[in-house]
Amino acid sequence: MVTPGQDPVLVRRAQFARVADVGQKVGYSLIVIAVAAFVVGLFVGFDNAAVTTIVGVALAATAVTLLPAIILGFAVKAAQKEEREQNNGGRSR
Repeated sequence: MVTPGQDPVLVRRAQFARVADVGQKVGYSLIVIAVAAFVVGLFVGFDNAAVTTIVGVALAATAVTLLPAIILGFAVKAAQKEEREQNNGGRSR
């Protein structure tokens, strides 16, 4: 892990990596909640407004949290890869 006395770019990148990780965990958890509520709705019936609301809200919250987290995670990985390549003299592994 990066300590605060190190390069501020690395510190900030580590912060973004943590945010992306938490966002992905929350987003995927919301998908599980939406699917579970949908399955309950299949057995109980979709006449219940609570089931429909839970599915709708969980899917909307997934779109808000998961998409930015995935993009941020890819950005962090790309920055790490680019830095590795620069440190290896342009050779990628």
